[in-house]
Amino acid sequence: MTNAGNTQSFISPSLEMAELDLIIIGAGPIGLACGLEAKKAGLSYIILEKGALVNSLYNYPINMTFFSTSERLEVGGVPFVSNNPKPTRSEALEYYRRIAISFGLKINLFEEVLKVEKVTKGFTVTTIKQDYKAANIVIATGFYDIPYLLNVPGENLPKVKHYYKDPHYYAFQKVLVIGAANSAIDVALETWRKGAEVIMVIKSDKISDRVKYWVKPDIDNRIEESSIKAYFNSTVAEIREHEVDINTPEGLVTVQNDWVLAMTGYQPNMKFLKDIGIALSDDEVLCPIVNEETQETNVPGVYLAGVICGGMNTHRLFIENSRVHAERIIENILAKQ
Repeated sequence: MTNAGNTQSFISPSLEMAELDLIIIGAGPIGLACGLEAKKAGLSYIILEKGALVNSLYNYPINMTFFSTSERLEVGGVPFVSNNPKPTRSEALEYYRRIAISFGLKINLFEEVLKVEKVTKGFTVTTIKQDYKAANIVIATGFYDIPYLLNVPGENLPKVKHYYKDPHYYAFQKVLVIGAANSAIDVALETWRKGAEVIMVIKSDKISDRVKYWVKPDIDNRIEESSIKAYFNSTVAEIREHEVDINTPEGLVTVQNDWVLAMTGYQPNMKFLKDIGIALSDDEVLCPIVNEETQETNVPGVYLAGVICGGMNTHRLFIENSRVHAERIIENILAKQ
């Protein structure tokens, strides 16, 4: 890939109300893949993103390493060359940024979509900046925007964080980490290595089986040697300015605390889908009803791509097994034309 130099070349500052073939909501890896396929097919399109380019990846911890190998994160058939067996967050950000620049993708960043309305012909999309018209809509918004809340007293205190960036910030602090999956384990180990006094609260009886295989022995050993204190089968009861109450099998435990890092997971914006009229399964997964051959929903002309297709089950779809969604969608749009 070549570097176009001026990044403004692919960011569209404004579009008139002429009807587009396609509006893609979300500039994550799968949204970019949809843009690549749309451009290849000669369709008029725009990608709208409420945050930065690949916003969810940007919000990952600074030192994060992917579970997947680099080739599984590729889009558009463009090689992702990494210096490591498992690529890092910074390498992924660079890769997707160069994808956007090299292919001149039309992307409007920091432009949140407020609503999508069906009109006589196609759709009207209203953002915080302007209105657009499009014959088709692709929603590729992922699931990283809405954290699962604890719903306990004190959760709204400034010391409680649902996102985590850099371990240095918590050096020499009393840190309580909630969760047992990859994010929680990374946070616990990284902050401990920077000198934090770390306590983990885990609602199950063990560390998650999904934890990266090269990390699990590390956290198991730290817990076994009591470098990191872990309360299993436990939940947080209340958070106060300098303390946290924990419900444990042995009863209520109160610990001194400076920061609570709630790595409890995230969920897609299902209300946004409901407001458009997209049908969801009637179980707790709330899985959108999608034609798996075309990715089209029950609303003709509205397609879903990527992780959001799994509803509340955010562990079923990843970049590597949802890249094909882009091809299915564009093939279906072309077939209709």
